[in-house]
Amino acid sequence: MPTGQMRRPLSDPVQGTRKGAGMTAITPLPTELATLRDVVETLAPIERVAGAPGELEAASWIVERLRSAGAHNARIEEEEYFDGYPRLQVKLSAIGVAAGMAGLVSRRLRVPAALAGIAAGLAIADDCSNGPRVARKWTEKPGTTWNAVAEAGDLAGDRTVVVCAHHDAAHSGKFFETHIEEVLVEHIPGIVERVDTQLPNWWGPILAPALAGVGALRRSRGMMFAGTVGSALATALFADIARSPVVPGANDNLSAVAALVALAERLRERPVQGVRVLLVSLGAEEVLQGGIYGFMARHTPELDRDRTYFLNCDTVGSPELIMLEGEGTTIMEDYFHRPFRDLVARAAERADAPLRRGMRARNSTDAVLMSRARYPTACLVSINRHKSIPNYHQMSDIPEYLSYETVAHAVTVAESVIKELAR
Repeated sequence: MPTGQMRRPLSDPVQGTRKGAGMTAITPLPTELATLRDVVETLAPIERVAGAPGELEAASWIVERLRSAGAHNARIEEEEYFDGYPRLQVKLSAIGVAAGMAGLVSRRLRVPAALAGIAAGLAIADDCSNGPRVARKWTEKPGTTWNAVAEAGDLAGDRTVVVCAHHDAAHSGKFFETHIEEVLVEHIPGIVERVDTQLPNWWGPILAPALAGVGALRRSRGMMFAGTVGSALATALFADIARSPVVPGANDNLSAVAALVALAERLRERPVQGVRVLLVSLGAEEVLQGGIYGFMARHTPELDRDRTYFLNCDTVGSPELIMLEGEGTTIMEDYFHRPFRDLVARAAERADAPLRRGMRARNSTDAVLMSRARYPTACLVSINRHKSIPNYHQMSDIPEYLSYETVAHAVTVAESVIKELAR
């Protein structure tokens, strides 16, 4: 079979599930709300920045909590990751400032200024889109992060569903206080309702140093000036993020960690046959993906691409649960194997769990690495009426503002998907 192709088994339920099957509502356990609150309220006060002792403390607690919820083989897997965000972005944006200024003040410096500006823009694009990350690996030493991993369902099952969350928390910053979606909804609600792809918030930091470089190459003072100003603004914003406090991260992403624990309890009380479930809480996601690299390197050899499905949950505590079709900070990438997303949507409908689909994100999640590894991938997130995530990367991301009903819907979708694959 040629590399990159995949032959699905004839009995694969992704292809073969009957669209006309009847609805079977799935209800939460009576103790589920208490479980969700316990997880979120216990972990939120811990400062869980990537690679720090608080992240290890959280991972250790999650392992014990999954074990008490009935999961098996719960353990911590220590992995290497490369930090750098947002420090690296400060450096690269500052190069854009220097390139623009050099081109403005000296004709002799315009060629090196052009090379520096364009290279800085390409490096930012490479880093934020999870490319080879040459600049990050060149400037940063590897650190240690901790993934919490456990097993549930039928441990000898023929198929595997990997349900993922992440437990680290992000730095805040003034950049995240912007509410452009709310402004757009107030002024052009009809247009916003038709647009299901998030605005490209990384294009500005990428294009600014590149614009300064191209301006130097073309001897355009206007382009050099615009690139310099844009790069200076990006430098200031990334520097502010680097020195801002770490948020509680109740929604992003303790909501999904709580969903993992609740799912473990449901599978203990309502066992399934034929499907092994890996419950994975990843570390260092907020540095633009960290722990997922180690998880994929460790587990890909044992996970058959024809019989393994990834369901990533990231920020599922806003009012409306959605399933993303894809993501891309630079170029949009739909997640691999649409029939699996179709199955997730059908499973949600049959379980009477509201799930909106059709949207695409410009932020990066761990799901992009799962999809690039050619596993059928779906990603659950949540939004408010403005199509944005309330309290995103803000100090107000606290347990009191969570919609626990939406978190329970995410658990129901995950359980229903597992049952569909067990048919």
